[in-house]
Amino acid sequence: MTSTVKAALWMSGAIVSFSLMAIAGRAVALDLDTFEIMMYRSIVGFLIIVVLTFTLGKQGDIRFRNLGLHTLRNISHFAGQNLWFYAITVVPLAQVFALEFTSPLWAMFLAVFILNEKLNGTKILSALVGFCGILIVAQPFGQTLEFGMIMAALAAIGFAGSAVFTRLLTRTESVLSILFFLTLMQFFFGLGFAGSDLDIAPPTGQNIPWLALIAVCGLVAHFCLTTALSIAPAATVMPIDFVRLPVIAFIGMALYAEPLDPFVFLGAVLIFGANYFNIWHASRTSS
Repeated sequence: MTSTVKAALWMSGAIVSFSLMAIAGRAVALDLDTFEIMMYRSIVGFLIIVVLTFTLGKQGDIRFRNLGLHTLRNISHFAGQNLWFYAITVVPLAQVFALEFTSPLWAMFLAVFILNEKLNGTKILSALVGFCGILIVAQPFGQTLEFGMIMAALAAIGFAGSAVFTRLLTRTESVLSILFFLTLMQFFFGLGFAGSDLDIAPPTGQNIPWLALIAVCGLVAHFCLTTALSIAPAATVMPIDFVRLPVIAFIGMALYAEPLDPFVFLGAVLIFGANYFNIWHASRTSS
């Protein structure tokens, strides 16, 4: 099995986890703001990581030598995640994910300067075809640009920066170490912003299960994403995430009665086709 196919399989786990996070995020958004969601999510995730670290005897994997890079990675992700949690409450899920999926384009661009990765014609073509599919699904032309859509678009830039810095960290850090600092730093980020007004809403019995689901899915998603990025370059891994778009479109229709028009299917065909072509070409090249 080639590295590209392995990375694609790991990204499948991330796709499922991110979709479940969107459902759980909507469920708790009426009671908690985005900073509170991030705070509670991160403390649960941190406790899980600590238990795993000691259970597996991996304390030696937690090293403090790249705190600056961890900080950059987590600032980028914290900004993107908060904007994402806000956007999923005010914009149809398919549109949020469509705008978020500009992230691979930003990641490809940033990877050239931060990771010194090379772009070839296949990657550029697959990204452009996938982006065309996103535009068909989102249909942004001729509509009033909503604030929530702008937030979703900005979230994509935050996620792209997080992905590129993650790829850089995987050169020297274990996945466990990256997740440890992810949950620890983002807890303090969330605590600082949530407590800035001296009014932090406590979790209730109704939203605790949703918060737990967000925390677990967040860890699983980042484990899958980080593992994929440790196997293959960011420019190859990130376009696979386009698959989330048709998945979340059907979820939006089934759970929230969000309209699903034929353009979603047309866009999905382009997205799947672009990803298949990218994976097929990379597999043949590396074999």
